[in-house]
Amino acid sequence: MQEDKELILKILSGEQWAERALYEKHERHWFRLCLRYARERIEAMDILQDGLINVFKDLHQFDIEKGTFANWSNRVIVNTALRILKKKHWQQTFLELEAAAEEAEVREDALSKLAVKELIGLINKLPLGYRIVFNMYVIEGYSHKEIAAHLEVSENTSKSQLSKAKKALRKQLEEYLKNG
Repeated sequence: MQEDKELILKILSGEQWAERALYEKHERHWFRLCLRYARERIEAMDILQDGLINVFKDLHQFDIEKGTFANWSNRVIVNTALRILKKKHWQQTFLELEAAAEEAEVREDALSKLAVKELIGLINKLPLGYRIVFNMYVIEGYSHKEIAAHLEVSENTSKSQLSKAKKALRKQLEEYLKNG
């Protein structure tokens, strides 16, 4: 986006108003991204704050010619979220999680009956380890190799957690459709 590039160049040349403009442009998207990794809004706000510090501190590293600012800043914020979660020892959840319940078939039209907000709510109910891998793989587009490196687990653990997350989500969807 040309507007992002212009704002970034102004920020790098010392124009502070451009920082505010760039923040206001992306704030909602960044906050929704943080909500996918946080357990609650206050934690998402903390992730966003730390993530923005990293975005603006490392802005000089962003290469305007190699990609979009949105993709680059998303990666910075996701990495910040993972660092914060690691501090809270969430990686131990990978060792503690039991095998997911039996896989239940979900009707093909199930997702069409769900609002995005409801689907996000179901994803947020997943155990933390499942949710992190699901978000990174399905929503953010990380590979299992990248996930394994970030989470300090094996690729097979990443694949297993994704499989278990999908099974748990299918079960939640089935229950939601039965009761909703």
